[in-house]
Amino acid sequence: MEAYLDNASTTRPFECVVSIMKETMDQSYGNPSSMHNKGFEAEKYVKKAKEIIAATLKAEAKEIIFTSGGTESNNMALIGSAIANRRQGRHIITTKIEHASVHNPLIFLEEQGYEVSYLSVDRNGFVDLDELEKTIREDTILVSVMYVNNEIGTCEKIEEISKIIKRKNSRTLFHVDAIQAYGKYKIYPKKSGIDLLSISGHKLHGPKGIGVLFVRDKVKIQPIIHGGGQQNNMRSGTENVPGIAGIGAAAEEIYTNHGEKVEHLYQVKEHFIEEVKKIDGVTVNGIEGIEIRETAPHVVSVSFDKIRAEVLLHALEEKGIYVSSGSACASNHPQLSGTLQAIGVKKELLDSTIRFSFSVTTTIDEIDYAVKALNELLPVLRRFTRH
Repeated sequence: MEAYLDNASTTRPFECVVSIMKETMDQSYGNPSSMHNKGFEAEKYVKKAKEIIAATLKAEAKEIIFTSGGTESNNMALIGSAIANRRQGRHIITTKIEHASVHNPLIFLEEQGYEVSYLSVDRNGFVDLDELEKTIREDTILVSVMYVNNEIGTCEKIEEISKIIKRKNSRTLFHVDAIQAYGKYKIYPKKSGIDLLSISGHKLHGPKGIGVLFVRDKVKIQPIIHGGGQQNNMRSGTENVPGIAGIGAAAEEIYTNHGEKVEHLYQVKEHFIEEVKKIDGVTVNGIEGIEIRETAPHVVSVSFDKIRAEVLLHALEEKGIYVSSGSACASNHPQLSGTLQAIGVKKELLDSTIRFSFSVTTTIDEIDYAVKALNELLPVLRRFTRH
């Protein structure tokens, strides 16, 4: 048996995604900027996907920009808006638990003379709202807070955060990294007071190499990729038609019978937590004193006493169970998780934490298989592992 439980890293594309991408490459392979029928055919896929995604966000098609993925969307939102609004100020606010694709562009901006304030979070990863209110200033041009934390599944109080921002400084832009949230929640940026919103295709059963940045109409943002002026001069480069068609199909599919899909995810998550907590020396992170359904439906962070995460990961892999020891991006440069440190995980457990993440296709049988494997492996590994 095989159990793929690393869906926060990437998801298997839906069949409809594979089908439409093949269609664009086999038949409608023209350049969407070309002034002939092959170009018009390709352009139709771009237009359709833009309309689908805009509809899921209750936004306008002109507010959708296609990018190469979540990392570019975050970079464009942060760097593009910081440059465009630098005359208003150079102060930016974020949190201590952001993804590297937010954290590192902000380090870059600090090197360019911007000031970045990093908000604290509680044991479950929730932003300190009082600290946020005190930190917003007259020269604060941007606040960036992730919707769902990719390591522990915290779902931030986005609407409350937005209200605080707009009350303290109505000119401050609010960027939300929704890469782990889009497809799991119904997100309406305008209703929630969000100015910029990042999405990634491969987190919702779409293809890799495609993302979306929602930019609310009239928001000032500078392009960071220059060239032929595609996408209304906001993101130059020939559009990735197969990827765009794929993310459109994935968005349409994930939001069809959406409530049933989310309910399934929560049932899988609740069953997993219930079973894994029966094992000795196990701590589930980010759910202290709160209901499981206050967190995202697809991510669980578990610390295993006296076991190195990497050892357990490979032992599970040998049984066909695929998990992660943290953010997939961070695995290229292994280091102790900033998120786990920020929420106060014990020092001895920082290198003993595994992320399990589920999809709409994950089954209870797969969960039971994974828990059975943990029960078998942990006593053996603890006997032979120095920690």
